[in-house]
Amino acid sequence: MMKHTKFLLAGMLIMAPAFSTLAAPQAATGCEAKRQNIERQIDYARTHGNNHRVAGLEKALSEVIANCTDEGLRAERKSDVLKKEQKVEERRRELSEAQADGRADKISKKQQKLDEAHAELDEAKSQLNK
Repeated sequence: MMKHTKFLLAGMLIMAPAFSTLAAPQAATGCEAKRQNIERQIDYARTHGNNHRVAGLEKALSEVIANCTDEGLRAERKSDVLKKEQKVEERRRELSEAQADGRADKISKKQQKLDEAHAELDEAKSQLNK
C-alpha cells in the first residue's frame, strides 16, 4: 500500500507542472496580442454605440489578420525604438543648447520635451516583447 502511495504521489508531482500550464495559459504576444487588443476595442466601441470606431477597428483587424507577421511586427517595433532613441538624443542636444544660453524658460521647456521623449522611448521599449 505504501509503495502505491509513493508512486501515485511521485506521478502527481511530475504531472503538476503540465496541468498548471494548461490551467494558466500564456499571455498572447505579437500579432495574436495585437488581434486580441483590437477585438477588445471593438467590443468596447460596440457596447458604447460608437459605430464609426467599430468600422475603423474592424478594418484594422482585417489588416492584422491578413498582413501581420510576428517577425514583421518585431522589426517595426525595433525601428520605432530606434526613432525614439534618436528623438531623445535630439532633445538632449536642444536642452544642452538652452542651458548654454542660460535662459531658464527655455531650459524648463526643453527639459519637459526631453522627459516626454524619454517616456515615449520607454513605451516603445515596453512594446518590444508584447
